[in-house]
Amino acid sequence: MTRWTARDLPDLSGRTVIVTGANSGIGLAAARALGGVGAHVVLAVRDLDRGRAAAASVPGSSEVRRLDLADLSSVRAFAEGWDRDVDVLINNAGIMMVAEGQTADGFERQFGTNHLGHFALTNLLLPRVTDRVVTLSSRAHQWDKGRMYLDNPNLTGNYSPTRAYAQSKLSNLLFTGELQRRLTAAGSPVRAYAAHPGYAATSLQSHAASPLANLMMKFGNAVIAQSAEAGAQPTLYAATQDLPGDTFVGPSGFGEMRGAPKVVDRSDAAKSTETAARLWTVSEEMTGVGFPLTALTR
Repeated sequence: MTRWTARDLPDLSGRTVIVTGANSGIGLAAARALGGVGAHVVLAVRDLDRGRAAAASVPGSSEVRRLDLADLSSVRAFAEGWDRDVDVLINNAGIMMVAEGQTADGFERQFGTNHLGHFALTNLLLPRVTDRVVTLSSRAHQWDKGRMYLDNPNLTGNYSPTRAYAQSKLSNLLFTGELQRRLTAAGSPVRAYAAHPGYAATSLQSHAASPLANLMMKFGNAVIAQSAEAGAQPTLYAATQDLPGDTFVGPSGFGEMRGAPKVVDRSDAAKSTETAARLWTVSEEMTGVGFPLTALTR
């Protein structure tokens, strides 16, 4: 069987793709690949100057728009300023194992940025999405024994950088499953997918709260990790291939650390429809954003 690579991407001329966090790493690698096959790529970034510098390296048609996922007013402004269809929304941006802190809205930073920001963005844009939503998760969704702390999602008095990251990445998978169930119930053809990059060398691993963790990840980036371009392949596969809704895509190599993209499994905790439904309710309460009432039957 032929191993799929970014060279197998179809022609995406006439299609629009939004990529959050596309100013560096996997997001930028995905943006370059998508632009190279004709897509109009929207780099949704917090820092416009860095975004414009990144866009200069994206072939073809692109634009830069400001989006701070750690600030719901920014998420709303982005969505309110979007006035046309988007074929693919790629929820790529994220932070990893950072020191305890809060978003502009008072949420724990990793849960607030990695999950709640994308939850709000997706639901606000959903009436404009014509094809699919791809949300980046991680094998770290299995850490901390796959626990969700929905009675205390901000981990008040219970914070650790790894616990918060694991909860946010598990949330990404639970969100994808529940989103697909809601889309199906609404009769929508839009599909929800999740992807993870394996171990790719990006700046994501350089902002951990622990200096020792940063040192270990710096070593891993140099010795073990694959490139950002290779790490972007599961995202690109999920963004372009005909797959069943709620498919999870990751690398095919040992431990799903590297290799060509393939459909992968997730933990039992990530398959819980009960937890996913409860997470959705909690997320609506925290963000004030819900599933759009329109039928979404394009």
